[in-house]
Amino acid sequence: MIYQFTLQGVKQLFDCGCPLVLLACNTASARALRTLQQQFLPSHFPDRRLLGVVRPSAEALARIPVGDVSNRQRPELTGRVAILGTRETIRSQSYVFELQKLAPNLEVWQHECPIWAALVEAGEVASAGAEWFVQQYLHQLFNRCGKIDRILLACTHYAALLPLIQKCLPEGLDVLTQAELVEERLVDWLERHPELETRLLKTGTRRFFTTDDHLHFCQVAHDILGVEIECETMEIDRDVRAVSANYLQCASRK
Repeated sequence: MIYQFTLQGVKQLFDCGCPLVLLACNTASARALRTLQQQFLPSHFPDRRLLGVVRPSAEALARIPVGDVSNRQRPELTGRVAILGTRETIRSQSYVFELQKLAPNLEVWQHECPIWAALVEAGEVASAGAEWFVQQYLHQLFNRCGKIDRILLACTHYAALLPLIQKCLPEGLDVLTQAELVEERLVDWLERHPELETRLLKTGTRRFFTTDDHLHFCQVAHDILGVEIECETMEIDRDVRAVSANYLQCASRK
């Protein structure tokens, strides 16, 4: 289901003319990215690129400098890190696999925080209920693993809960959110791929799409970001069997 929904969203963005799509969702990056890159793009959009957030986030968590693209193990990188994410992201083990390749001596702990994203989508980022769930998940994490050097918020929703999260953390604990770290590593990637960078428009145009209630989306965006936005609805076929059949037919004609 995650793959089929991600596929539909990516295709519609490509149909809008995007030469590059970034899956700014850890669950989609963990569960759908590789298959889309290897099977969907070559047959449907061979001139487009699709990137995810797991690899650049793992590099930042391991403190690998931006621009260091050598695909080698770094046994000198040590410490204890934690990854907080949705159930699907954590159970995919994507971060564990990436960090084992990058820094095999880094001790990695993971913890599922399934309610946090729902709280953000409901606009509940400062309520007593949100604070309770933040405290519960963090207490569970520290009861399991004790001292931690760095924490990655491995869901782009979680940054909206950062003030509540920081209240529950020991002083000096390094917390990574993904917006800044993915941005700087995307800039570096584009510098190393000028053939694609030159195809990107520099007009600064922004369009917002949602597959849910667009009015609710705009209201939550205003409450969290403090800005007014206009949002368009992206239609997604909820019948994943029909979606699968449709793309199998398209592939068979090629």
